[in-house]
Amino acid sequence: MYSIDFLKEASYIKQEIIENRRYFHKYPEIGFEEFNTSKKIVQYLNDLGIENKIVCSTGIVGIIRGNGDGPVVALRSDLDALPICDRKNVEYSSQINGKMHACGHDGHMAILMGAIKILNKHRDKFKGIVKIIFEPAEETVGGAKFMIKENVLENPKVNAIIGLHVSELLEVGTVGVNYDVVNAASNPFKIIVKGKGGHGAHPEDSIDPIVASCNLVTMLQNIVSREISPHNPSVITVGKFCGGTAPNIIPEEVVLEGIIRTLNKEDRAYVINRLKEICNGISVSMKVSIDVEIIDGYPCLFNDSNVVSISEKVFEKILGKENVIKNISPSMGVESFAYFSEKVPSMFYFLGTRNSKTGIVHPAHGSLFDLDEDGLVIGAALQSALAVNYLNNNWFRRNYEARD
Repeated sequence: MYSIDFLKEASYIKQEIIENRRYFHKYPEIGFEEFNTSKKIVQYLNDLGIENKIVCSTGIVGIIRGNGDGPVVALRSDLDALPICDRKNVEYSSQINGKMHACGHDGHMAILMGAIKILNKHRDKFKGIVKIIFEPAEETVGGAKFMIKENVLENPKVNAIIGLHVSELLEVGTVGVNYDVVNAASNPFKIIVKGKGGHGAHPEDSIDPIVASCNLVTMLQNIVSREISPHNPSVITVGKFCGGTAPNIIPEEVVLEGIIRTLNKEDRAYVINRLKEICNGISVSMKVSIDVEIIDGYPCLFNDSNVVSISEKVFEKILGKENVIKNISPSMGVESFAYFSEKVPSMFYFLGTRNSKTGIVHPAHGSLFDLDEDGLVIGAALQSALAVNYLNNNWFRRNYEARD
């Protein structure tokens, strides 16, 4: 498969990988504000002599050229942190009040930087190009779609792209991968229910938007429980319900905000249409007016089966067959890597960073979230091995040559 011992190569730079991760963890920056984060990564690339440029204010694209012409495979990491207070009592706790790398993007950056160093050292071992993509604002607006508009998948054209996400659900030393859908699509929505305000003692003189809104929330859940197959999970969350100013006043309006999550295009279209129909029905039956705004959020993330098949061999060689968990359940969370997966064959997998013995078990997007840093070394080994294996893979090269 290849002559490089990637795990050994990653272990040589373990301390550097950990130090990079801890720096990012101490100084988190949120979407499109990752200027210091970006500056540090650019300096790292410059020190290695890797050509790079800034895209979309804080995003970065770099190029590692092999020893001859060939396909182009991209490795991607995200950059941004979350607006969360870090409550961990560790030396690398966030130093920025109200901001924290609570989703592991600090680890993703450190992993990719480690992989870059390994690939740059062994660039004579592969033909083709490894394109490096550091994506801003994954947590907010989906930086990938803006980077695509800036042609990051072109010049040179990317033939496949690989991404990962650390997982607090998988023990360190394991990975999880799926052949089909990996993450859900999302559609945030806002519903304004307008009635007629009045005194609570005389409801007959009013049109109560709160009662109408309560019925609406209940009806929306019927879509998931009674209209969508249980084999294709869907979620409709109403997370914000705002209305009223006093206990004895029927308000003029109620504002509902929530999000739809689905795992295929058909269910996505169906749920959106049914939400609108139910709003119309409630409007007629309860004499309220309803304004609906549904936002076209992140798409579903689908893995390419051929790319996954190639990847499995790498996972099994480095980690052992017993540590590769296949056909994991799709996540109902969203991931902006999905925008890349819509454009080119892709593979997105989950890297185990849980350690039950040491208490590294807290969920992502929580104030106690942490990583087993041994997993970062494994991640750097896997990412560099996957890139080299793709570029040297006969099937991959044949398809690249056929497209050319």
